[in-house]
This record gives sequence, C-alpha cells and structure tokens, in this order.
Amino acid sequence: MDISVVIPSYNEEESLSELYQWIKRVMQENGFTYEIIFVDDGSSDGSWKVIKELSQTSDHVKAIKFRRNYGKSPALHCAFQKAEGEVIITMDADLQDSPDEIPALYRMITEEGYDLVSGWKKKRYDDRLTKNLPSKFFNATARRVSGIKIHDFNCGLKAYRKSLAKSIEVYNDMHRYIPVLAKNAGFNKIGEKVVQHQARKYGKSKFGADRFVNGYLDLMTLWFLNRFGKKPMHFFGLWGSVMFLLGLIAIIFVGAMKLYDMHQGNPYRLVTESPYFYISLTTMILGTLLFLSGFLGELISRNAPERNFYRIEEEI
Repeated sequence: MDISVVIPSYNEEESLSELYQWIKRVMQENGFTYEIIFVDDGSSDGSWKVIKELSQTSDHVKAIKFRRNYGKSPALHCAFQKAEGEVIITMDADLQDSPDEIPALYRMITEEGYDLVSGWKKKRYDDRLTKNLPSKFFNATARRVSGIKIHDFNCGLKAYRKSLAKSIEVYNDMHRYIPVLAKNAGFNKIGEKVVQHQARKYGKSKFGADRFVNGYLDLMTLWFLNRFGKKPMHFFGLWGSVMFLLGLIAIIFVGAMKLYDMHQGNPYRLVTESPYFYISLTTMILGTLLFLSGFLGELISRNAPERNFYRIEEEI
C-alpha cells in the first residue's frame, strides 16, 4: 500500500465527509493505493456516526474510537500502529490542511529520501496576536534547542517514512515535537515543505493558549531525556558534587574566619550566628540530595527493560 492518511478528530462532525471526498479525489487522480484512518478522540458530537457511515461505504476507511478525549498524541500513536502504508500522512480534520499537498509530500519521502517532511504554513489565516506571534517565538526556541532547522514544528500536515512512524512513541502532548522524537531515534533526514493553509470553515479551534506553556515544558523534557535519560548521574551527580563542594568550601571559610579573629584577638561571633553558615549547610544538603537523586536514577535506569534497546538499521 502506498499511503496511509491519519486523521485525528475531535468534534469535527461537519468537515469529515468533505475531507474524505477531497482525499479520495486526490488519491484517484494520482493512482495511489491508500487507506484513511480516522481517530475519534472522544468526540461529543456526531463525528463517530459520520465515520461509521464512511467506513460502510468505502473499503479504504478504517477508524478508532476512544472512550474519552485523550489528546492528539495518543490518537497519532494508535493510528501509527495500525497504519500499513509505506508513507504515512497526518493531517487535521478541520479542513485547514489541504489534501492536494499529499502527492508532493509522498514524492519527497519516496524519491528524495526524506524520513520526515513537515508542512510549513508560511501564510496563515489565524489571529496574528494570539496565534501567529506566539507560534513563531515557540518555533524559534524549538529550533534553537533541537538543532532541527524547520519553521513549523506543530504543523499537523506531515509525511513519514513507515519505519519512522513505527519506531517512535508519541505520548502526552509530544505530537508538537515529532521531528525531535524522530531525530532522537536516529532519523536525521528531516525536511519541510511550504503548504497551503486553509481558513477554518466549520467550528472553532480546540486548542487553548496553555499549549504554549505546556509546549515549552515538553521541549525541556525531551531535551533532558535525550541527553541524560540513560545517564542521570552525569547531570545530578555533577551538579550535586559542585553544590556540595561549594558549600563545604564556604563553611570552611566561615570557620577559618572565626579562628583568625580568635587568634588576632578580634571580636568574633559563634559560627552558628552567621547566616553564611546556614546557607553553606543548605547548599551541602541540596548537593547531597542531588547526588543521591542521580544515584537512584542510575539504579532505575540499569534495571529498566529497555536499557539495552538499540535501533539497528541494517544487518548483513
């Protein structure tokens, strides 16, 4: 099979039939063998009824229905496991992603050798103040932290090589950082394509402003896990040792200053009357706790079932 089109959907009843017909036309015009996988993410409207009707009239439609709203990342994860196409295309169900982009995305994977191609909605029809400007700042930070030079990490329109989609685990809200997950998994040929952005035709956006705050926290999580996930002692142990040594040096200095004043006959205070004594002691305690956190992290990592899991690309 050439293409699997994965469509997460949450309360997009009005657009599903129109989107299906659009995808069907594009596939027939280009002679692709295909499947369309709808994931109903716990919709409260008639989305599942529409999807069931589509599946009854077409052998190309597959569907997954969640009991409740889990989010876009779980929807993608489940659909990736089900997908059979050599190239997997993801798009949103709100008609803001154009299926006319599918042939070019497919060729970039199959002919140009990309592992992942992310859409770039260079011209957007969203509100500039509440979406465009925060999105640009968010993407600039993601490029800086990840080293992946694409403009729109969160674009729903993406194309994946099948082996990539089967190799990554998309969880929580990590759909924003699928290019980063791909890079961490060893898929380094990541590109982008300028794609058309459609104005929303039905309903309203399901994403709130909190996605920007959560997005930065998720990015930091990915960076940390990729760098220190299997060697936590390299982070906690290092900084714990640094803090402990700084506290130890400071507390020795406080004691030495008292001994010096005593020797010179100068007025002096008890060590415990100095605020620097407690600051130094606190620093030593925090350093010890950080070191122990790293040690416990190493114990957990050494006993994890995937501790010796490595992705092998080819064997002879």
